[in-house]
Amino acid sequence: MPTWRTTLTAAGIRDPRLRDDYTRVARRVLRREPAPYLTLRLLAAPALVPWMTAGVGFMNLVDDVAETGTPQQRRHGLAELSGRVDTALRTGDSPDPLLRAYAHAVASRGLPAQWIARFLDGASTAEAGFDGFGTEEDFQAYLDAYAWPGLMAFTGLQYEGGPDGEQAAGWRRFVDAAQRVDFLADLAGDLADGRLCLPRALLAEHSVTRADLEQARDTPAVRALLDAATQRARTALEAVDGILGLVEPGLRPVVATMTELMGHQLAAVERAGAGALRRDVGYGVAAPLRTLARARASRAAAARSGSVSTGR
Repeated sequence: MPTWRTTLTAAGIRDPRLRDDYTRVARRVLRREPAPYLTLRLLAAPALVPWMTAGVGFMNLVDDVAETGTPQQRRHGLAELSGRVDTALRTGDSPDPLLRAYAHAVASRGLPAQWIARFLDGASTAEAGFDGFGTEEDFQAYLDAYAWPGLMAFTGLQYEGGPDGEQAAGWRRFVDAAQRVDFLADLAGDLADGRLCLPRALLAEHSVTRADLEQARDTPAVRALLDAATQRARTALEAVDGILGLVEPGLRPVVATMTELMGHQLAAVERAGAGALRRDVGYGVAAPLRTLARARASRAAAARSGSVSTGR
């Protein structure tokens, strides 16, 4: 694995202050999101790693503010953050090393500011005031307002000049699958926190109440509900097929790994059945290690043949 200094140089980041900013962001991401960070470091082309790390750090910052405190505190915090982000993007400067690094990444890669504005707006509306989904259409509106722009504020940095329409649409399909799998895997924890992330219309369709889920009742109706939800997730995951053709070559091993792990996690949810109501469902240790090792070997072979792009 290339050293961190090597990745900064490969990305053309030579200014000492900026190098320090990106290093601070990397340490922050490693503490909060060790698995995604290590996946980037191991599998992504070195020239892409600093940009993508800054994107993960920014996405995490917005998520944290949007999920901390009362709805009013969240909205206030996001309004203050939006002001700081706007200043950083306009001036390239900020008291916060994370925002300095992210603003530099956005300017260097030419990511359209609309994605960032949509993400921050969605954070203050769809996420800060989240009270569940009435229907499948409400879930789709949540993706459009918050989850999709948030993903693009991160993954959009892989493209010089930002994603085109086809690439953005591919990531919209990806986030649909990822969000469904995530909601199902975190069902127990979300319910414990007072969040129901399955559409209420789906519960009504299967004659299941919120109390049935909160009390982890293992009934035929509950199992049918969970089967229906996992089938929707499975269909969404199948729709992601072909995403690698829309990804920059230097990031393809990362995205292939993410997609495979989503499949592992969804399979674990399907095996858990009503047990997913009692504790959150991970994919264990063995599956990620096998997937990462296989992806690392594949990337190394591709690098030897000269087929992996540097991302520049």
